[in-house]
Amino acid sequence: MRRVNSFSVVPRSDADEELLRRLLDASASLWNQLTYERRQNFTDPDIDKSVWDTEDYRKQYVGVLGSATAQQVIRKNTEAWRSFFALKEKGEANGLPGYWGNEEEGRELRTYIRNDQYTLRWGDRSTIEITAGSDLKDEYDMGYRERLTLDVRGKPKWSGDQGRLELYYDKLSDQFRAIQPVTTNDSRRDSPVADETAALDIGANNIVACTTTTGQQYLYEGRDLFALFRETTRRIADHQSKVKREEERYSSKRIRRLYRRRTRRRDHAMDALARDLFERLYEEGVSTVYVGDLTDVLETHWSVRANAKTHNFWAFRAFLDRLACTAEEYGITVEVRPEAWTSQTCPQCGSTEDTTRHQDTLTCSCGFEGHADLTASETFLRRHQNLESSDWRARHNLSRQSHEADVPRPMARLVCLKWDDHRWSASPRAHRLNEEHTHPQVTAGESA
Repeated sequence: MRRVNSFSVVPRSDADEELLRRLLDASASLWNQLTYERRQNFTDPDIDKSVWDTEDYRKQYVGVLGSATAQQVIRKNTEAWRSFFALKEKGEANGLPGYWGNEEEGRELRTYIRNDQYTLRWGDRSTIEITAGSDLKDEYDMGYRERLTLDVRGKPKWSGDQGRLELYYDKLSDQFRAIQPVTTNDSRRDSPVADETAALDIGANNIVACTTTTGQQYLYEGRDLFALFRETTRRIADHQSKVKREEERYSSKRIRRLYRRRTRRRDHAMDALARDLFERLYEEGVSTVYVGDLTDVLETHWSVRANAKTHNFWAFRAFLDRLACTAEEYGITVEVRPEAWTSQTCPQCGSTEDTTRHQDTLTCSCGFEGHADLTASETFLRRHQNLESSDWRARHNLSRQSHEADVPRPMARLVCLKWDDHRWSASPRAHRLNEEHTHPQVTAGESA
């Protein structure tokens, strides 16, 4: 498993801080020079060179950065260009790789250090040692010290084989920060004791509606969370309008802080949701979770408000990665499956033409009425469970007829959850939902 530790880094003296800034600034300078040459090679018709045919910048910066660190910055730049070309082939590229600031307005202080070029020691007084080029060592008279020693603030969340360290200066918090990738084989839990299945419907108003083959349903409401997101967005727009009018610019430190607060609040809630959900699914014995691809959802939600939810707030791909990473800790597999028409399908008669959705309610002319997102998650689960039903019956030596006759259809047990800025907790709404608005739930191995 690939995981990340994040922590603050504190220089021990003014001289150490100056040396660290010089190191990060030189890395940014290297990045910018290499990016400029590659952009020229790519865009200038008079230059007959590939983006990979550049000067040997490692030699130019080895005295300040050291050979290994200069190589890592160049490698990271190469990765950015390879990613650009991969996205360009798919028609998804959004501009050429960019610069890390500039000399006049200030560069973005950042570098990358190879996994064998830093030593991180955790304890009562945690420290990290990093390399510097020989020229910097001589200039700052490091003497017997082969590496620059910095204090560390924070605790490791993961242990394992360390990867390439990213070290940068965060202007908003006025701190040096480090991101350490870690490869670990340790799961936080054993595999689930059962082989149950769950399906997730990810929506605009309810972040997740989940149905399991054990007859359990979970509904994570997102309206209050989105309202906070939208309010912060409004404040950002107000400040942007003000600085544009008064100072003829589009950003400020206050605006950047609002952006960060908005993102952190959302990510904190999403992280907590993933953890809470998979904790519950693990206890239910769920080993496989189906998640719908939101392509159709993003195409059909055309309004400004809905687009703000599906494109800006929910950040579906990042959320999907978060779900997969959390599931891995619990030994649960996440599979992305098509979910077309699940939110319009009546679970009672199967119709997609006679159903009507109004806010959270789905009704059908056959008499069915239920929660739209929970209905979608059940339909989604049943659809893909049915694809596996023949294999299930074969494993259990059951015929289709005898299996259908023996499997009970219990009423769904619903848990409705809301976010209170700290955790997801059961909402009183769970006790107000009319039981008639839920419907018989699928059970393990049920066929159509």
